[in-house]
Amino acid sequence: MKLLFATDGSAHSTAALEEIANTLYPSESSVHILSIIDNIVFTPGNAPMGEMNEYYAGAMRMALSKAKDNIENAEKVLQMKNPALAVTTAIINGSPKSIILDEAEKLEADLIIVGSHGYGAVKRFLLGSVSLAVASHAKCSVEIVRVKNKK
Repeated sequence: MKLLFATDGSAHSTAALEEIANTLYPSESSVHILSIIDNIVFTPGNAPMGEMNEYYAGAMRMALSKAKDNIENAEKVLQMKNPALAVTTAIINGSPKSIILDEAEKLEADLIIVGSHGYGAVKRFLLGSVSLAVASHAKCSVEIVRVKNKK
């Protein structure tokens, strides 16, 4: 079984990672851990162009560092809790909705696993829902994991 797990390091992604780590999959299953650096758009301001370039480069370095940390953490958790899974990783720059769908097709994934941020209707409309877009357009099964409410 080929799994694609997209992570952004949030509590929602951590819940999805725990779901993968605690699930028994058929032998020879694999998981591809994907971290996406969302396209960063800057509005020109009053800063000179050189400062904007420096700011953009710094933001990209920080985003790449965070993505690497997310991947490494997820890989460690899976190696510790579910060592039977073969793990591959990738960091890609782009729109999370389209990257997840494209990577799932390239991998011929059987299952995509993502965390749900649980936005309400207004935020979902304004920000867009990655999990909803993936579930609506994927050519394979999709598991959307929510953070369990502690009461």
